[in-house]
Amino acid sequence: MKSYTVAIVGRPNVGKSTFFNRLLENRKAIVDDVSGVTRDRQYGIADWNGKVFNLIDTGGFVSGSSDVFETEIRKQVRIAIDEANAVIFMVDVATGITDLDESVADLLRRSTKPVYVVVNKVDNGTRELEATEFYSLGFEHNFFISSISGSGTGELLDAITADIEPVDVEEAMRESEVPKFAIIGQPNVGKSSLLNALIGEERTIVSDIAGTTRDTIHTRYNLFQKEFILIDTAGIRKKSKEKDDLEFYSIIRAIRAMDEADVCLLLLDADKGITAQDVTIFSLAARKGKGIVVLVNKWDLVEKETNTARDYEKNLKQKLAPFSDVPVLFISVHEKTRIFKAIELGLEVFENKKRKIPTSQLNDVMLKAVQAYHAPVVRGNTVKIKYVTQLPTHVPSFAFFTNYPDDIKQPYRNYLENQLRTQFNFKGVPVRIFFRKK
Repeated sequence: MKSYTVAIVGRPNVGKSTFFNRLLENRKAIVDDVSGVTRDRQYGIADWNGKVFNLIDTGGFVSGSSDVFETEIRKQVRIAIDEANAVIFMVDVATGITDLDESVADLLRRSTKPVYVVVNKVDNGTRELEATEFYSLGFEHNFFISSISGSGTGELLDAITADIEPVDVEEAMRESEVPKFAIIGQPNVGKSSLLNALIGEERTIVSDIAGTTRDTIHTRYNLFQKEFILIDTAGIRKKSKEKDDLEFYSIIRAIRAMDEADVCLLLLDADKGITAQDVTIFSLAARKGKGIVVLVNKWDLVEKETNTARDYEKNLKQKLAPFSDVPVLFISVHEKTRIFKAIELGLEVFENKKRKIPTSQLNDVMLKAVQAYHAPVVRGNTVKIKYVTQLPTHVPSFAFFTNYPDDIKQPYRNYLENQLRTQFNFKGVPVRIFFRKK
């Protein structure tokens, strides 16, 4: 699946976050049936009439955003120009064109990427007239909107998604016959070293495939009589003056790699443990329906006692809850310990992701689970589940047919998911559950 990323830039207090939230929340745009996934204010997945794109609010990356330095904003804009497919430049009709708007516009004019000038807070006729001032910035695409009421956002989304192909589930399923793995994680955890160790050990590269996007390289391998493709996004950055924006770069880079992968190998630093940023990357991969293997690197440097690995894994899975049914492997890239086991686990997760359960078997097992523990009674009504079927999607998804689909709460959904995981092997794979009217 080709990745399409749109970044929102602009000075503080023009309403970027409100606009961002409106695109994601009100339009039910987060493609999110994974329980308990945190909605992060910096990025999300937007869906407009079946066309899906990544949306990034650069404001979320600016430290101390109430009093932001011009250099900081210019930095965000440069990254957005480098990394995104299109840029939304947000301005505020109430204050008119400021010096900072001018300097952002100056950077954007030099870009070849599509730029959409979005004039916010246009909520009456007078303001509509005042908004015409922004035509003087000289951009082709101008939209007058109100983030709070949502007026004008439909036309903007139509324009942004005009170049995006709608998601074709069948094609996505055909595409993924050779598993694609992406090594993701924060800067300096050893992503490039892992890739080099895998390449260097076994000179079994079949071919180098030009990346589908400018910044990813796909390398095809034959190991263990299995073919797979490794997506490398590390180390291709042109040397940039801005060293301190690693977090922002690494996030966009990880998102891009995720979009093209079937399974994500999330690399952590054993010494640092799992950070909030790692959990966010993990949640995003789960939300995108990717298989996940967690690799704890630099394990050779950790002082060990009898149960060190067991306790470490338990603590790790608590932080990944509720989706903690993922393989965890302790590796050392430096010592080349268990790095090929990582690929074996990735291949297993890939198979789990494709698993199709025959309907008769599914009903046999899951209706017994429903009998063993019934859904709670709602307003005096007994909730009955009559039938289960697996949907033809590229993420394992199950429809439970019931008389009160809207009344089944999260704890019971979790129970059904745990039963599916206990009875059938979906380790490392997000599972989606839908309730439909019988």
